[in-house]
Amino acid sequence: MLHATEILGAETYDSFGNFVGRVKEMFVVPDEQPNRISRLLLGRGKFRPLVARYDQIESVAPGRVRLTTDESALELYHPNEAWLAVQKDLLDQQIIDTNGRKVVRVNDVDLIDQRTNGNTELRVTQVDVGIPGAVRRLLQGLVPPMGIRRIQRRLPQRTIRWEFVNLIEPDPLRRVKLRMSSDKLAELHPADLADIMEEISPAERQSIIDSLDEETAAETIAELDKRLQTQVVEKLDTEKAADIIEEMNPDEAADLIQSLEPAKSKEVLDEMEHREAHEVKELMRFDENAAGGMMTTEIVVVGEDATRGEVIDYIRFHEISLDQLDNIVLINREAALAGTVPVARLVLADADQRMADLGSEPLLSVPPDASDKDVFEIFDKYNLRSLTVVNEMNCPIGAIAVDDIVSRLRARI
Repeated sequence: MLHATEILGAETYDSFGNFVGRVKEMFVVPDEQPNRISRLLLGRGKFRPLVARYDQIESVAPGRVRLTTDESALELYHPNEAWLAVQKDLLDQQIIDTNGRKVVRVNDVDLIDQRTNGNTELRVTQVDVGIPGAVRRLLQGLVPPMGIRRIQRRLPQRTIRWEFVNLIEPDPLRRVKLRMSSDKLAELHPADLADIMEEISPAERQSIIDSLDEETAAETIAELDKRLQTQVVEKLDTEKAADIIEEMNPDEAADLIQSLEPAKSKEVLDEMEHREAHEVKELMRFDENAAGGMMTTEIVVVGEDATRGEVIDYIRFHEISLDQLDNIVLINREAALAGTVPVARLVLADADQRMADLGSEPLLSVPPDASDKDVFEIFDKYNLRSLTVVNEMNCPIGAIAVDDIVSRLRARI
């Protein structure tokens, strides 16, 4: 195992033993080979830098490189934006550690050397995000390489395999940012992913959102604080923003759209599917600090005379989201609220049992203009998981979930 910090600055000699220069940079050319060090940049005083290709390297050791050719066979250096520079673009850059669910910094790059057709190729195996890499950086040039290795062997290792590190995009300063593969990102809980996104730059946040499917992006944006939600969505193109917002709960979507600039808000609503846009517009009529502004319209409503078996069939047929299944809302023949049935009670009931017999007591509801303070007090008093919102005719129009209550209370702390 070799390390980038052991090679950067290494003295380089040609096939006749003549000093050529020191290694100033190492380049990966992803289009040629995603993990091979394809070029070494060699500098010597005021001379124009030279480039040694991977097939011109005979051997590599800490602090020393030997070439298979003489200096005359080397190319003059010409900058190439397609090359990934190890020192400039990798070292000290931030990446996402999906196992640790946090942003970490690249302290070093680990390499292996392998003999190929008479020359030595360096292959990137992993990035070092732990203490050993940091120690190597600090001691480089002060302690001999073998001394540094003895010290680092006693330190806990923390690395991320190279195949899990992919380019996002270069920013205007050519600082190439890194991310884990989108599959790995999508496996993170949206709350963890949101925490990570709050630690990185706006450009990196946008790149992560672009890499996710609409459903995962929606869940992640919903976990961000309102300021970052607005920033992220404002920078999305209208079609992408609409596709993501359509996947959000209607109450979350309404709150988000209301926070956008008026022109952007209108564009997104015009781009959304008619049904989703209608639900959001209806919710936007309510004060965000009243029950109507806190509720979601995605509720399961069935007749009180329906049997448990019929309701299960209904849920299966309509592929109801699990997020909507805290309580089943019951209505009578006048479509007025008749009760609610917790899902746990539904699961344990017999197939032919009437929903009216399973209803919870007491029958609780609030109008859409009820204050958030009144809603908080009801949740606290009755230890609710959800609370039905009804209109002036006592017909259910939505429900407030306990997670929304918790989020609002946390925002006030």
